Amino acid sequence: MPILAKHHKVIVIDLRGMGSSEKSIGGYSKKNMASDIASLIRLMELGIVSIAGHDIGATIAISFAGNYPELTENLIVLDTPFPEDDLYKLPMLPVGLPVHPWRIAFNQIKDLPGNLLEGRFHIVQNWLFDEMLVNKDSISDFDRQVYAKAYETKEAINASNAWYQAFPEDIQDIKDMKIIEAPTLALGSTNATTMLKASLPNYIRNLEFKEIKNSGHFIVEEQPIEVANLISEFLTQD
Repeated sequence: MPILAKHHKVIVIDLRGMGSSEKSIGGYSKKNMASDIASLIRLMELGIVSIAGHDIGATIAISFAGNYPELTENLIVLDTPFPEDDLYKLPMLPVGLPVHPWRIAFNQIKDLPGNLLEGRFHIVQNWLFDEMLVNKDSISDFDRQVYAKAYETKEAINASNAWYQAFPEDIQDIKDMKIIEAPTLALGSTNATTMLKASLPNYIRNLEFKEIKNSGHFIVEEQPIEVANLISEFLTQD
């Protein structure tokens, strides 16, 4: 944020159900969450914006660019494509996959994860961090405690799982969305770049890919300067 803020107005949002935002009962389709962002942009009278997102945030950013082209100047996708039909083919067992996909199926179950993990979500959180980081120290103990506090309640766990439970609706939404014309930068770790190149051209026309090496899924935490510099270069190019 400090690097980008030298030349840009930077606004970072706690999305619906995330962090300090309200844990609403529903509305977690990425199209609806993109409408949250559009409402905020209009309320703040920001006009046309460049939008970036990582993981679930990336899917929301993609939906925003597709559904609100009049508000989108540039799109930056970090390490995650939009849910498509291929998601249904993801194997439960980790055969040939860099990360075990069990959690995606587990998160589809309503209520049970919150009942099991309330007060203990940090166990899953730390497992995910350690599995998906190259440098385990790039997310500090303090940062882990902040995340743990944000997601230890049943309401927070249920809200974050609702992002995943909306995938069937998201898969249908992407089929109806117009192709994105906004200039787009896709930044991915080595494992994710192949996936991004296979998926993003299905719904984005003007694409530039950059691979972030020596990083796992959390590219912003592991390689923050490289990510910020690549975004800055992309936003300022002719």
